[in-house]
Amino acid sequence: MTTHHHKDHDHDTGAGSCAGHAPSADDLAQVGAEDVAECPVMVGTTVIKAQAEDAGLYRDYRGTRYWLCCDSCGPLFDADPDRYTAA
Repeated sequence: MTTHHHKDHDHDTGAGSCAGHAPSADDLAQVGAEDVAECPVMVGTTVIKAQAEDAGLYRDYRGTRYWLCCDSCGPLFDADPDRYTAA
């Protein structure tokens, strides 16, 4: 198993972990800019909102919806949402 590193955390590429964060170029070409977001945990990682919602990869916090790139980002966001939502 290998680990890949991100600004604030690491992910193992084994089962049940975060892998393949960004959507494919083909998927991105099919949606408009308003349908794309950036994961607040893994800054710089693009998320297609509908795909994230279908997978349950979003959080509503203080009246705003945040879309996440993977299952690993959910617990990190939940543990300290203010860290990931601060402007």
